[in-house]
Amino acid sequence: MIELVPIHNRTIRELQEEREHEVLSPNASFSDSTKGRAREEKECDLRACYQRDRDRILYSKAFRRLSGKTQVFLAPEGDHYRTRLTHTLEVAQTARAISKSLRLNDDLTEAIALGHDLGHTPFGHAGERALNRIMGEKCNSHFKHFEQSIRVVDVIEKHGKGLNLTWEVRNGILNHQMDTIPATLEGRAVRLSDKMAYINHDIEDAIRGNIITDDDIPKRFTDVLGHSLTTRLNTELHDIIKTSIDTDDVRMSDEMNEILIDLKAWMFENVYTNPVAKGQEKKAEELVIELFLYYVDHPEILPDDYKAMLEKEGESVERVVCDYVAGMTDRYAVNKFKEIKVPFSWDVY
Repeated sequence: MIELVPIHNRTIRELQEEREHEVLSPNASFSDSTKGRAREEKECDLRACYQRDRDRILYSKAFRRLSGKTQVFLAPEGDHYRTRLTHTLEVAQTARAISKSLRLNDDLTEAIALGHDLGHTPFGHAGERALNRIMGEKCNSHFKHFEQSIRVVDVIEKHGKGLNLTWEVRNGILNHQMDTIPATLEGRAVRLSDKMAYINHDIEDAIRGNIITDDDIPKRFTDVLGHSLTTRLNTELHDIIKTSIDTDDVRMSDEMNEILIDLKAWMFENVYTNPVAKGQEKKAEELVIELFLYYVDHPEILPDDYKAMLEKEGESVERVVCDYVAGMTDRYAVNKFKEIKVPFSWDVY
């Protein structure tokens, strides 16, 4: 690797780390104070540790596959519905806005945001439910997408070597939806941004899909949040900044948090369980389970990377097959199902 000549006996990375102490909040996570990586590595002369983590996630195969995974609406007709990738980018944008306003570490915030959904399944939460159920039945285990995201970055990526991310990024990814709170303020910014994104952006997609109209949203929500996506996000963002600035936490006001809890409940009743929007989910769950069972019975046809994982101590067939199926895009899962379950026609001349 080519290294630049140090500037005043310090690398560009060291100058960046020094600048963090000059401009960031005392409550921010400083790159030169990381708890480190599971495997020690030589420091980069250009990039600080969290920037390296961001880049590793961005260039991972799991990140690229997010473009083919359902966010909420299963196989919608139209170009403008959100995928798991667009959701991830929108979470990252909102989290960076919070981070910049509170003078937190942008690189750490973005790394956590870009990695927070790497473990999501095909077909959104329908796929997650299916794998959780079958793992419970077959090996008394469970499946949660945030735990799978950690497995992706620790075990699956880079042909089983993992990305070797810093402790702070891994903590933020793992805790973005758990009952426990992220250890860093940057992780908390991502946690709130994820909550804001999936409620507000799902409203927009539901209106676009004629599942609801803007007039259907109860007045007690629109009076506080407004009638447009931009207004709602702007209101929530300002509330977070106003509540968190000059404190050692990142949080919403109690009033705003209660509004979003109630709005989420309304969304579950009117969108997330709506038969028009979710009518195909049962089929998706059955498809995922059929794929899982087939590969458990035929592990010899798994891709080479996954067959190699079977040779590692402590890795069961069920766990590795779960990894493989969870990593599939919607289209890939459908094509694999057709390949192994649907008879193909013979052209006879």
